[in-house]
Amino acid sequence: MRAVAERILTDEVPAKVAAMGESNDLGFVIIHPGDGGVSILVQWWVQGSVLCQHFHRQLYGAAAPLETATRPAIGCVWELAIIDAEREAWCRTMMQADPEPERYLAMRLVEGAV
Repeated sequence: MRAVAERILTDEVPAKVAAMGESNDLGFVIIHPGDGGVSILVQWWVQGSVLCQHFHRQLYGAAAPLETATRPAIGCVWELAIIDAEREAWCRTMMQADPEPERYLAMRLVEGAV
């Protein structure tokens, strides 16, 4: 799964980030092995307060990922908890007069909170 995530980060995400523009050069990745398949959610911040996402979902044993452009999935309840924690970290560290990117990167979701 990590190799797939690294390939997505290298081959797919940079073009999406560049196309969107106005990147804050910060984001996060969720790798979620679920019951039926694996989801890899890559998020990055743009325009100071907008979260963008590249969503990769592949069923176990499938040769290709699910079509995510026509399927308006955002994430499962467990992934949303992580996204919310990242939103909270972003608000506390970056949505202020003197943004603190190092502090944002150092914040962690408390184990067992999800």
